[in-house]
Amino acid sequence: MGAYSYRALNETGKAVKGILEGDSERQVRSQLRAKKLKPLEVISITGKASKGNEDSSFSGMRSRWGKRLNTRDLSLITRQLASLVRSGLPLDEALHATARQQNKQNIKQILLQVRTKVLEGFSLAQALGENPAAFNEMYRALVRAGESSGYLGPVLERLADYTQTSQQVQQRLKMAMIYPVVLLVISMSVIAALMAFVVPKLVGIFAHSQRDLPPLTQALIVTSDFVVNYGIYCVIALIGLVFGIKRLLRNENRLRTWHSWQLRLPVIGNLVRQINSARFAATLSLLSSSGVPLLQALNIAGQVMSNKLLQESCEQVAAAVREGSSLYRAMENAGTFPPLLVQLVSSGEANGTLPQQLDNAAQDQERELEMMLGMAMGLLEPLTIVFMGLAVCLIVMAILQPIFEMNSLI
Repeated sequence: MGAYSYRALNETGKAVKGILEGDSERQVRSQLRAKKLKPLEVISITGKASKGNEDSSFSGMRSRWGKRLNTRDLSLITRQLASLVRSGLPLDEALHATARQQNKQNIKQILLQVRTKVLEGFSLAQALGENPAAFNEMYRALVRAGESSGYLGPVLERLADYTQTSQQVQQRLKMAMIYPVVLLVISMSVIAALMAFVVPKLVGIFAHSQRDLPPLTQALIVTSDFVVNYGIYCVIALIGLVFGIKRLLRNENRLRTWHSWQLRLPVIGNLVRQINSARFAATLSLLSSSGVPLLQALNIAGQVMSNKLLQESCEQVAAAVREGSSLYRAMENAGTFPPLLVQLVSSGEANGTLPQQLDNAAQDQERELEMMLGMAMGLLEPLTIVFMGLAVCLIVMAILQPIFEMNSLI
């Protein structure tokens, strides 16, 4: 039995769509007619498609794989699937029940795709591998380890906890940055609006004066004229610059050079290390505690890092471990991991609690990261207010100074 998405007309002529399971497209069409729906299009989620009305159809290949899932949705379906598997429900029925609980059609479609592969005899990890955009390599490796050990339910629970924690960390970081960023954008917008609309009208009163204006007023007029005449071009150039930089960074060598510069910057470099180290430690802890071999776990954990140089350091660590070195010694020789993480790894290897020590390291890194961001955002807020106050003060002084000079001559 496979899954099919459909488009059909109801009795009022309104187009509806959804997903049904059936042995064939013909059977799905029969189900639609039984529901008093006129089928317009029936598409097999595994790729076959047919269009037409009740009397005509054609088939062709159409791939529906490659859909992504956000962290929140992935955590939710993993939690639901884990609960059903631990309750003793067969895997195909657990997938079907999880799919029925989803409101989003794309999530339901992905789960039914996976169920179809499982019914064909594939393992769950193999079925998930058909959609790598939704289920990354770490996710599939954990599922594979759970299936091979017979503890799929507990592994899925642990995986759901991990995805939920990752989502919470990301959300906290975003929330911490929202207010300062919005404040900065509003401040810049207010200053730009003053320069473009308010200042030209106020300085117009000096246009007919034959007196030389103060340097501050002249600078204000020049700046205002520039914003009025060229402001839109500057915005377009800035947008083009952003897109141009993104395009240039598609090159591996340029990307590596940029990531190298990131690590050298005073504050940003430390921030990048903290973020990547937290991801590395949390992922490696989850993989090792779930029974994934250390070398495979290192290769997967390196892929969650966003910095190219740190990824290469992780590859060097994996190569050193493959040659017989301890994880602690390999990370220490790499020289890119925080000392606290290296020390906790050393302690974990010595007393056989490596997964727990890695988890402790990840939590410490996340707390330190939140403190750093909180401090940075806390400094950005008053600095933005001071910047806006100084800018407005300069504008006011530039307008009032010639007025004071005129009054002194009267």
